Amino acid sequence: VSDTVVEPYNATLSVHQLVENSDETFCIDNEALYEICMRTLKLSNPSYGDLNHLVSAVMSGVTTCLRFPGQLNSDLRKLAVNMVPFPRLHFFMVGFAPLTSRGAHSFRAVTVPELTQQMYDPKNMMAASDFRNGRYLTCSAIFRGKVSMKEVEDQMRNVQNKNAAYFVEWIPNNVQTALCSIP
Repeated sequence: VSDTVVEPYNATLSVHQLVENSDETFCIDNEALYEICMRTLKLSNPSYGDLNHLVSAVMSGVTTCLRFPGQLNSDLRKLAVNMVPFPRLHFFMVGFAPLTSRGAHSFRAVTVPELTQQMYDPKNMMAASDFRNGRYLTCSAIFRGKVSMKEVEDQMRNVQNKNAAYFVEWIPNNVQTALCSIP
């Protein structure tokens, strides 16, 4: 995406400051954003404006519970308390669903299982990483719209049970859910 030679150095050298001076860091990289724009959103030549629009949509989703009321609400403090087992482990990978291209005019309701599958799909992650070689310490699923809380909790429990090998066993109840009624 970027032809700036020092971009990897800037990212690497900033990590120390983020470890020491940040409570929560949401990891987003240009390569993953570019791949999402090309493959999922079907943009032939994504601009930085397209990448920024995607970032704004993702961060709007992450902070939605701060701005709107919900049935089971969450905020950044609760997120940190429930998702950071040790102070230095506050780097979050962000998955977003649904991702649809601008030309896709099929407005259909997406089910909770479909959203959950898309949320864990590496193609919907905002940082390029191979998840087969790691494990989830914690997970937070924030749903928006008219969704049954029971269905969300059942689905998240089902995902966690079916994929137990991808979750660490030393953190109990490591999947947090939140539901905001504003779509």
